[in-house]
Amino acid sequence: MIAENYETIETVVLYVTLFGLFALMSYAVHDVLKKNDVPLIGRIVAYGVLGLGALGFVAKGVIELFWLSTGV
Repeated sequence: MIAENYETIETVVLYVTLFGLFALMSYAVHDVLKKNDVPLIGRIVAYGVLGLGALGFVAKGVIELFWLSTGV
């Protein structure tokens, strides 16, 4: 295998792992919020923060893809 294949595999594994971590974090947050009977506004804030964190990683991927396609 050449170096480009290793980089592609590393990238795919990184994004799959990050997706898995965010899925596990959202499950843990959901479980804690459900058990402690948190009001709606608290749930919205907690899920919003988790969602913004995930959105940051998506934005990083899009920016990286854009930069690589332009040759930066």
